[in-house]
Amino acid sequence: MTRLLHIIASPRDEASHSNTLAKAYLETRRKVDPGVTVDTIHLWHAKLPEFDGDKAAAKMTFFGVGSMDDTRQSAWDQIVDITERFRQADEYVFAVPMWNGGVPYKLKQYIDLITQPGLLFGFDPERGYFGLLENKRATVFYTAGVFAPGVESKYGEDFHSTYLNWWLKTIGVNDIDAVRLQPSLLTADPAGDQAAAVKRAENLASTRFQ
Repeated sequence: MTRLLHIIASPRDEASHSNTLAKAYLETRRKVDPGVTVDTIHLWHAKLPEFDGDKAAAKMTFFGVGSMDDTRQSAWDQIVDITERFRQADEYVFAVPMWNGGVPYKLKQYIDLITQPGLLFGFDPERGYFGLLENKRATVFYTAGVFAPGVESKYGEDFHSTYLNWWLKTIGVNDIDAVRLQPSLLTADPAGDQAAAVKRAENLASTRFQ
């Protein structure tokens, strides 16, 4: 049985293009593999904790800075609980609109919470950073109102897919697919472009997991 974690980074629910693409993918994914289990984290409803001083201090103990006292351990246990839900998944589906050239801040907060030494990555001076996840795959649905790959910089820069690809590979997720609807606004046929992107999402699920 495949455990799939669906991570929603858009607050717009039904009006969101990225959510529409992810839902189309998941509907087809369930048809192809009825045994898949889907766990959804809507980051705007998840009440994510702050990565405060106690959590940061607990993290630094893994690099030999300070010691893990009761307060820091309690803070760290909260991080472990959140991260374990991510670690248990076999597959990740992200719905990620572009915000100001990058990812929405709720997704960045989530990434900053779970990307911890000994949980998602390791480090040594010779090897550098290395991912601790193995045999995972990710599918990411990228949308943007104006930006599109290859456009002039006056229409935006991509710190969106480049950042998320870097992060996924840093934690050990190297099997990555992406479907883009970019742009969604600066186009002669918004409805047609969305329909084509939905079809690409459905085809990805049906062909990859037959």
